Amino acid sequence: MIKRMPRWILLGAWLLACIAGMINVVGFMGLEQHAITHLTGTSTLLGAAIAQGRGGLALELAGAILAFLLGALLSGLIIRNTSLSLGRHYNAVLALEAGLLVLAVPLLERHSLSGLYVAATACGLQNAMATTYSGAVIRTTHLSGMVTDLGLLLGQLLRGIVIERRRLAVCLTVISGFLIGSLIGALLFSWLQFRTLLVPAALTGVTALAYGAYLSRHGHRNEHGSSR
Repeated sequence: MIKRMPRWILLGAWLLACIAGMINVVGFMGLEQHAITHLTGTSTLLGAAIAQGRGGLALELAGAILAFLLGALLSGLIIRNTSLSLGRHYNAVLALEAGLLVLAVPLLERHSLSGLYVAATACGLQNAMATTYSGAVIRTTHLSGMVTDLGLLLGQLLRGIVIERRRLAVCLTVISGFLIGSLIGALLFSWLQFRTLLVPAALTGVTALAYGAYLSRHGHRNEHGSSR
């Protein structure tokens, strides 16, 4: 059993969670509290809209859900595996995410719903990009699962049960990254408005370039190599 996570996984998870926090705060501050990076609240609002007979709002919310699903679908087509490993086409997914976030900015500035859908597609891409490492589930665009896992681990620790350190590391990494990203995004939004999305777009783009350069230099090594 692997007790520690490779550094590249924790760094990548933190950065992606930070990016997601920045994206989501734009939805809350600029789109009437619409969540962009996760679907729990959106699905709840969709059910309420259907019950209230608000067809227009229901279609809008359903579109956001389908856009997120489309992003996850595209990620599956590009990467074709849910387990994290160096050598896979993460750079292609990150580059596509960056492009979608850039595209979303002028659409949102024109108050077009398509801007919300494009941003949601970008988040679906990111969240599906990497889902597991050695049994540890990694989600970078929302915190429900991370906080649940953290609570379970702390409860086991209080009972004297030996916990899986890799799961604890993932939880703390993603939670801290998302919160810091939300803080940064909120500060930037008061200055840049929807152009705040250009910051996570730049971060994903630079990460894609760095990952591609790393693979070109070191070859397609997997997680059991010297990248720990």
